[in-house]
Amino acid sequence: MSEDNIINVYNLPQSPMGLLMSRPDNASVTLKRGPSPSFEGLGDEVVSSRKRFKEDVDIDADDTLSGDKSFSPYETLADDLAQELQCGCCSELCYRPVVVSPCQHFFCGSCCMLWIRNGGTNCPACRGISTSVIPSRPLQSIIDVLLRADPSKARTERERMQADEIYKGGTPMRIPTPREVSPEPNFNQNGEYARPCPHCLPGNPFGWRCPQPIVDPNTDPDHAWHLDDGTPPGHVYCGNCENLLASSAPNTSKCDFCQVSFCGIGVQGRCLAAPLISQHPHNLTDISDLIQSAEVYECFVSNNVEVEIMLDYLTAQRLTPRHIYREIVAHFQSQPDGFKPLFELDLFVDVHSVAAGVDPNPDAPRSKICRLCAAEILLWGIKGWWVRERQKGFLEETVTKRPDCADGETCTRQKDLAHAREFNHIFASPQPDPMPPVPFGEDAFPIPSDPPQSINNLPGDPARASFATTMPLVPSVVDTSSDYRSATSSQNINDMLDRGI
Repeated sequence: MSEDNIINVYNLPQSPMGLLMSRPDNASVTLKRGPSPSFEGLGDEVVSSRKRFKEDVDIDADDTLSGDKSFSPYETLADDLAQELQCGCCSELCYRPVVVSPCQHFFCGSCCMLWIRNGGTNCPACRGISTSVIPSRPLQSIIDVLLRADPSKARTERERMQADEIYKGGTPMRIPTPREVSPEPNFNQNGEYARPCPHCLPGNPFGWRCPQPIVDPNTDPDHAWHLDDGTPPGHVYCGNCENLLASSAPNTSKCDFCQVSFCGIGVQGRCLAAPLISQHPHNLTDISDLIQSAEVYECFVSNNVEVEIMLDYLTAQRLTPRHIYREIVAHFQSQPDGFKPLFELDLFVDVHSVAAGVDPNPDAPRSKICRLCAAEILLWGIKGWWVRERQKGFLEETVTKRPDCADGETCTRQKDLAHAREFNHIFASPQPDPMPPVPFGEDAFPIPSDPPQSINNLPGDPARASFATTMPLVPSVVDTSSDYRSATSSQNINDMLDRGI
């Protein structure tokens, strides 16, 4: 081997392990490999670029925060005002605000009006006793300023129109006084004995006591009234709550149709026989109740087409069942027989689960009615009302131009939708022609308009003329009291004339 081929190991670069072995005492030696020579000189640029990016982000964030700060106070103020001016009922910005006294809570005028209509007797927010509700001009001014600054917070046009239909701005309202509290129910009732009515107890809050109070079986069972003996004297059962009541109490009312009494204490508005026009038909408050009532469809012989036409008409005209009931009552009151046809049908018999009283005078006018009897009148007369209502001319021609069915309301094909849509089955039944009156008395034998010709004017020979001067005239009207057999006949008169007598 030549010297040229001999590898000089001393001139070769040493491995890392060799370096470690050659320098074992050097503590700064590390095993981490250094960067590639191609990346030499780029470290400072990367670090500087990272710094520049971070600085740019910080500058943009500062600009964004500074921009938000320029608009934030106004937006925050508008949001805070809208939050403070919310109605306590609808949780929206107040529209035509009103203030309740003395608690000073404020609401939309329409919201407060609906609260009162639905029976509210105090403040809707705190339930405190309230005396009056008045419009608030300061609140309205603040709301106007807020809406000028941010019109997007205004109520929609439809909401404003609906609110204006309920409440007109600038008018005060009055919250009614709370109703009397119903007596507490007695859960320890004995089913064998009668319990005292609210007027039987001494010192009752109604200011009137029964002249024949019922003995409390809990305090005096020996003198208690047993239910097997019938109803206690001076008492009857309420037609709604079915509790005993004093028949002569001031707040007791009696229905003139079913002759059932009501206490006026148990359930406000229901334990009551109200005046005829102001009563509410039972379970028939709005149009949805008519839709869900099977009795309405039975009144129209299950003709669903005619019922749907009527319901669409009621919706378009905004008519309620109570409006229909009032017009039916007014129609009956205008008739000569009044409500007599309904009594002949026994329409008001057994409408309540309690025993009814006796009608003292069937011919007396009817002034008070209960809810169930009002519903009976409505259901019985709704078809006739619809016939009269159609004659007002408010229906579309597509409905009124349909030909009348030959069978009318007795048609057996009314349940067929195609037949019901093609023909009209709602029309007044034709009235029969009245018979001419039978003549009686003097009218049975009318006197002819032309009087009989005088015998003097009869043509003939001179003998007849001379006889006519001596003969009396035949009466034009025969006396029915004379004897027809003794009267001279016309043939005898002619024979006498021929003989010249």
